[in-house]
Amino acid sequence: MDSRKSMRHFYCRDALWEAFEQMANEFTVSIDYLINDSMRHYAKNKGYLSKEKPGAQMYSNSPNPPTIEFSRSRKSPPPLPGKIKKHNSGSFSVDNDIFGDSQPETVPLTLYIKYNGEKYPVEKDQFIIGRVSRLCDLTLKDANISRKHSAVIKRNGSYYIKDLGSTNGIEFNGIRIDNKRIDEGDTFFLCDHKLEFTFK
Repeated sequence: MDSRKSMRHFYCRDALWEAFEQMANEFTVSIDYLINDSMRHYAKNKGYLSKEKPGAQMYSNSPNPPTIEFSRSRKSPPPLPGKIKKHNSGSFSVDNDIFGDSQPETVPLTLYIKYNGEKYPVEKDQFIIGRVSRLCDLTLKDANISRKHSAVIKRNGSYYIKDLGSTNGIEFNGIRIDNKRIDEGDTFFLCDHKLEFTFK
């Protein structure tokens, strides 16, 4: 099966789109992934996709589907294997037994946003970025920024950036995205505003 993707435009009922948004949040995948998977199943059931190459299946039966970014950006690293330990200092570490390494790796606890020479800690499970200060945790004073433009969401120990239906969106590596797991050093643009993320 041809795995190439191209940008398409289509109309969708609001209720259906809202259902896809909810599913994307719960399964930690993009709406793009869900729509592609749904169309693939429908076409296959109607006999239009009778043959699929091995490995073309999109993990629809997996209890933990992978994160697929609309931007086709670099893949996030897999979670570290081994047991997680909590120390008296409050930090966490992972015993990386699979490599026979006796030194535990420290798991970062706090994510920071570097913006305009300042460093802002993300200390909430849902950190809102937008134009209206009373609605947001980080305010970007710009008419091109939506009232509530995007959110940094903490989920299962990882952080994700999510577009909140903004007009001008989030850009990563020159491509507009809906959501992405945040890795060390990731840089996103909200219009002309550069946001860099670090655990250091």
